[in-house]
Amino acid sequence: MKILIIDDDAGLRKSLSLILCDAGYEVVVAEDGQEGLQAAIEQAPDLILCDVRMPRLGGIEFLDAYHEAGGRALVLVMTAYGGLELAVKAMKKGAYDYLPKPFGADEVLLTVRKAEERERLRREVGRLREQVRADERFGEIVVGSPAMERALEIVRKVAPHDSSVLITGASGTGKELVARLIHRESARASRAFVPVNCGGIPEQLLESEFFGFVRGAFTGADRDKEGLFEAADGGTLFLDEVAELPMTLQVKLLRALQEGEVRRVGSTETRRVDVRVLAATNKDLEAAVEAGEFRKDLYYRLAVVPIHLPQLRNRKQEIPRLVAHLLERHRQRLHVEVEGVEPDAMEVLLEYAWPGNIRELESVLERALVLAEGPKIGLDDLPESVRRPAPDGPMLAVDGDALSVRRQGARLEKHLIMRALDRTGGNKTQAAELLDLSPRALRYKVQEYGIE
Repeated sequence: MKILIIDDDAGLRKSLSLILCDAGYEVVVAEDGQEGLQAAIEQAPDLILCDVRMPRLGGIEFLDAYHEAGGRALVLVMTAYGGLELAVKAMKKGAYDYLPKPFGADEVLLTVRKAEERERLRREVGRLREQVRADERFGEIVVGSPAMERALEIVRKVAPHDSSVLITGASGTGKELVARLIHRESARASRAFVPVNCGGIPEQLLESEFFGFVRGAFTGADRDKEGLFEAADGGTLFLDEVAELPMTLQVKLLRALQEGEVRRVGSTETRRVDVRVLAATNKDLEAAVEAGEFRKDLYYRLAVVPIHLPQLRNRKQEIPRLVAHLLERHRQRLHVEVEGVEPDAMEVLLEYAWPGNIRELESVLERALVLAEGPKIGLDDLPESVRRPAPDGPMLAVDGDALSVRRQGARLEKHLIMRALDRTGGNKTQAAELLDLSPRALRYKVQEYGIE
């Protein structure tokens, strides 16, 4: 613990220094309030012992200046006989306690140790509060890998701003959870969060769903109806599977984002909307742009801040915490008494490739909870496909689905990327040329496959 002593009495500074140094404290000294203020800012002590009456800058003025500069250390004021009124005034200004002069070594150490214990408790309470806030903030999201920590750090930074965010990652990695977290941490948290699955709406209904319609606009339109943009006014519109939008709607969506206006189908009037748009996809949107399947200008409008969520097989250190979290949630819902997972079953869960990511893990655990007869989920409670992926040879040893074109294609792609990076000494621009990919597409795939 570092202690700053501020006193114009050289003898007192020396005696206090000896007492505190002998007790194991690190000591810094200053001759007056002005010098003490500079030392307090530069040295960042944990505790300050400050005389009330000093030249250049007295104790009361020091407290004002120190707190104005953002100082947070506890301050103990020292005052001679008859200076009690000044000590009380200092405590009203934020001093923690006071020491009346003259004082002995035991009195000094007792007061300092009380202050030290108070500071320790304050920091512990702060740590616990921050932990609670983090648990509340992240909700269903379990963070336990460097990749997810990076993703959540971006979430923390971007949430307060209205920038568009594109969340990428394979199905089941938690893209909608991240979108909801961004909304919850934004100034729009009290307004609507409107999710829409762009691949789940028939193409002929997309425009009316997004922008609404007026009565008589088409057969069956017997009343006015607001669209998703109007429903999300003041809040957040989440476009899941955004790559599935047809080109015709992409044009109208881009116009709505640029102008901040929408026009209901069948109407000639435009309506102003204040909507933040978050989008998600499990596809390589850059590749879709290069193939002419997605508008480049809309891509840049949506991907102002990209966030990539890695697959579960690339963040396996999170699996034990995920398992505990999911078991607790479903155990209460299903009213079962299963308390955990046997070690051999957990080993299997850690070894499995999880092609369906967190969604597949959740399904497997719910099934196991229903079937388990003991207090913990055992090996026999897990499905055969997880316990014994069919041993079809070396291709299976990596991903667990030797006959899956998609899975083995991904393995081959990862292998080629690693060879290209090895051949170019890690130069991603040169590797992208060898692989016939754009540099940005290569960066996406490097993240996707967890290539270091």
